Amino acid sequence: MLNYNDKSVIHSWNQNAQAWMATIENEEIESRKIVTNQAIIDAILSYSPSSILDVGCGEGWLTRELTLRGIEATGIDGVPALIESAKAKGSGNFLVLPYEDIATTSFANSRFDAVVCNFSLLGKESVDNLVSLIPNFLQNHCLLFIQTLHPVTACNQEVYVDGWRQEFWNGFNSKFPEFAPWYFRKLETWVKLLKSAGFSILECREPIHPQQQKPASILFVAQYNKI
Repeated sequence: MLNYNDKSVIHSWNQNAQAWMATIENEEIESRKIVTNQAIIDAILSYSPSSILDVGCGEGWLTRELTLRGIEATGIDGVPALIESAKAKGSGNFLVLPYEDIATTSFANSRFDAVVCNFSLLGKESVDNLVSLIPNFLQNHCLLFIQTLHPVTACNQEVYVDGWRQEFWNGFNSKFPEFAPWYFRKLETWVKLLKSAGFSILECREPIHPQQQKPASILFVAQYNKI
């Protein structure tokens, strides 16, 4: 069993930030370029939110794209180097904010029509806690968009059970200093997590890779049920 935890995720991404930014700048991830980037943009635009919080925005590409499309977008991330890069590129509001601090700072008073987590839910307890807190930041549309690795294709040859996995960065030109831990969730676990936080799943999209003819991701569109 892999001996990882949520702190391991943040440590890894702080170490790998420069390599990740180079990878994105050089468009090395084919599935992002031809499938998943447009998939998340299309999903968000189809619901027409006026404002959106991009949680785990990384180097900020999605926040910038949404800003250019007239949506008031704010990006947050717990890795300072990624937020510095995002700010340098302009377009959009960016803030260094770890997931565990989202409800304990002045940011807790912020409200948005929607929240998006695009391949940014990598931990275990931190993700469980974050999803439970997201309703506090929602108004009007009360939407949550999550795009993540498809549980079936991401499982590869491993057993189909929840648990920690490793990203070895195989096939990337940039040299990543460390492996990246991430927590694998079954489809059933994702559904239970959303429902436990008071969300109803409006859609479950499976963007297909045109060459591989397999899901490049899974994309949940959920709505918080106000009491």
